Amino acid sequence: MPSLNDIRSTFLDYFKRNDHRIVDSSPLVPRNDPTLMFTNSGMVQFKNLFTGVETRDYTRASTSQKCVRAGGKHNDLDNVGYTARHHTFFEMLGNFSFGDYFKDQAIPYAWELLTKDFGLNKERLLVTIYHTDDEAAAIWKKVAGLPDERIIRIPTDDNFWRMGPTGPCGPCTEIFYDHGPSIWGGPPGSAEEDGDRFIEIWNLVFMQNEQFEDGSMRALDMQSIDTGMGLERIGALLQGKHDNYDTDLMRSLIEASAHGTSTDPDGSGKIHHRVIADHLRSISFLIADGVMPSNEGRGYVLRRIMRRAMRHAHLLGANDPLMHRIVPALVRQMGAAYPELTRAQALIEETLKLEETRFKQTLDRGLRLLDDELSKLGEGQPLPGAAAFKLYDTYGFPLDLTQDALREKGRAVDVKGFDHAMAEQKAKARAAWAGSGETKDAAIWFDLAEKHGVTEFLGYDTETAEGQIVALVADGKETGSGATGAKVQIVVNQTPFYAEAGGQVGDTGLIRTDTGMARVTDTKKSAGVFIHIAEVTEGEIARGQPAKLEVDHSRRTKIRANHSATHLMHEALRRALGEHVAQRGSLNAEDRLRFDFSHSKALTPRELAGVEAEVNDFVRQNNPVETRIMTPDDARALGAQALFGEKYGDEVRVVSMGTFAGSGKGTDGKTYSIELCGGTHVKRTGDIGAFVMLGDSASSAGVRRIEALTGQAAIEHLRAQDQRLAEVALTLKAQPADVPGRVKALMEERKALANEVAQLRRELAMGGGAGQGAGDRDVNGIKFLPQIVSGVSGKDLPALVDELKARVGSGAVLVVADTGGKAAVAAGVTSDLVERLSAVDIVKAAAEALGGRGGGGRPDLAQAGGADVSKADDAVKAAEAVIGGKR
Repeated sequence: MPSLNDIRSTFLDYFKRNDHRIVDSSPLVPRNDPTLMFTNSGMVQFKNLFTGVETRDYTRASTSQKCVRAGGKHNDLDNVGYTARHHTFFEMLGNFSFGDYFKDQAIPYAWELLTKDFGLNKERLLVTIYHTDDEAAAIWKKVAGLPDERIIRIPTDDNFWRMGPTGPCGPCTEIFYDHGPSIWGGPPGSAEEDGDRFIEIWNLVFMQNEQFEDGSMRALDMQSIDTGMGLERIGALLQGKHDNYDTDLMRSLIEASAHGTSTDPDGSGKIHHRVIADHLRSISFLIADGVMPSNEGRGYVLRRIMRRAMRHAHLLGANDPLMHRIVPALVRQMGAAYPELTRAQALIEETLKLEETRFKQTLDRGLRLLDDELSKLGEGQPLPGAAAFKLYDTYGFPLDLTQDALREKGRAVDVKGFDHAMAEQKAKARAAWAGSGETKDAAIWFDLAEKHGVTEFLGYDTETAEGQIVALVADGKETGSGATGAKVQIVVNQTPFYAEAGGQVGDTGLIRTDTGMARVTDTKKSAGVFIHIAEVTEGEIARGQPAKLEVDHSRRTKIRANHSATHLMHEALRRALGEHVAQRGSLNAEDRLRFDFSHSKALTPRELAGVEAEVNDFVRQNNPVETRIMTPDDARALGAQALFGEKYGDEVRVVSMGTFAGSGKGTDGKTYSIELCGGTHVKRTGDIGAFVMLGDSASSAGVRRIEALTGQAAIEHLRAQDQRLAEVALTLKAQPADVPGRVKALMEERKALANEVAQLRRELAMGGGAGQGAGDRDVNGIKFLPQIVSGVSGKDLPALVDELKARVGSGAVLVVADTGGKAAVAAGVTSDLVERLSAVDIVKAAAEALGGRGGGGRPDLAQAGGADVSKADDAVKAAEAVIGGKR
């Protein structure tokens, strides 16, 4: 009996032999179709090839595409576990031709693979075709020898595929397997077609037309093939089963669930095991593709799937978290075909354990509330919508989870009442928002969020994506379009652009549509809506258009490096300076990082060098940067640092980096940096490249600020420093290594020369001829020695005054110096006279005569300045007047 892994390999090997490129499965989050929540078919990743927008180096391909149908317009969640063939996760085997071969080869490929490689009984196969597709009918007759009664013509859209209301389309042919008369049901198109006797196993789409808005069609220039065969369905058939859950892969997961709960896999808990087995696949693959549980968008759908599985584990009697313990069984089954599952195993297990631990804390209370509400109802009455909403709002029970719980009790939910309660809550939220003091135009963003939902951010995993333009805003009002030169704010349903938050600047880049292009100069966020601030640079863009969004990769790369370096520096500062260090603001831009933190004094050169060296040590480690989603309390218990001024909701993003040999953080005791952060980061610390601190400065009282560079900017800074050092060395005629010693010697030599010059100036001033009024005089019994000098600076005057005081022995001195048109003046009084006379009074009078004001110092020495040195004689007379007691 072939395993599902064998069947997958057989399919891909067959088409590889027939010159098809084997293409890896695309991620579950579509990057090229904004209308899809999750990838739900094999053709999604080839959409642009079919439309001719994109070309590749191959024209035929084959894939095994992982798919999820659990949200949006493709939602099988409610049926999973209760039917034989519904899944939230499935694999779609497909072969594709992009203008290469068409019906005449696609049909023979399918027939040969099914009947020869898979060995199916030809007599059990029949097909459907679109009722007007005579070409396909003729090929089936020729290739397979099928009679008319086994080529069933279907006149409905069941056999006519469309990409959308307009665009590529074409007829289908579906291949069915007849399980025999022992199973009830009729062939497709009959009254009994919903039975299980005839099961569709493969659908071949012939993409041959283009449909226009008026309903008309024309033949496509490039006619193509798109096929899809569910691995689970063909696997059940080839393994002789009539139930997908009996295949080897699903059975192994069911048995892992049974083992983990010590229950019978086929007993009363059979449905519970089936739900757990199915949901484990979708949960694990979504997490591996970057989706994390949250309260919005794809993350909310993931959480719904997780909680549905966890409730079924609870019904099996699992007292401890179960889901994370059966992840290894899934990895053993599918890890070889999908290596991303193996790479993400630790993250999947941890996320499941944390989420289930949280949910179990509220599950019992929620179920008790549900039982209490049901006890108040009459037989068969639906649960009131208000009660269902309380379960949702208070305990995190999605509506479908409540419906699933009631389904087992034969009851329904008053969905209208639930919707009414939800609308009331939104109205209250809107009123609260309007009074929250946000910007004056915030109301328009809240209205858009209410109408279209919040923007889903894809930028943790990609820098390009497709989105749907749901609104254009200009001058504070919605508008339908914007032409070249228009300044607009663009809102899309999903975006890779990061909106300014947490110190990280908003992304820039391009938004392209079929009719125009806009350059995004900034991205901000309000009411959960990402606002792309842009200018239309080509053509016209309009509301409702699909758009390709491209983040400026070079700029984002630099921002990421700066943001991750900030985390490392924060921890290095805490270790160097103490636990009091806490973030007080930051900027993570493309050209630099800035970090404000609590600390009362400047860092010493040794401290700065130590922090810089420690950060670079962890950069060189090149360890992965890991991200987890958890509650704020769980994050803080783990040791995560919170950002200053940030508001946190029910969920936080926890970023960890670096392995520490000493006493680290986290449950392992080795993690270096753990912080709550919603920003974008490097994949590995080595991506930071290099880290250079530019020094620290005071930001405010008790807060220091550090600026730093990373990557190429850091290297260029160091290169510039080296260049300047080389230029200095050349000037000094020394080697760069000898520059510090040479500069120190020059500074000492300069200081000695300066002292010598000052001494010579004083001697020249004292030696007669350089100064005027060299002789002393008696003023009211006090010896007074004035000097008018030039070539002496103001800072030389105190020493000159001291020398003059020593010459007179007892008395007062005054020196007026010509400093290039202006005057400097100093006065001195010997110590025996300071009780009778103050140098401050003398210098103030002299300064006033020189056109200056003020002056100050001590009673024995004071200095001042003047505007007009030509009044030096007047200054001497003014000083004499003070000494003589005449002023």
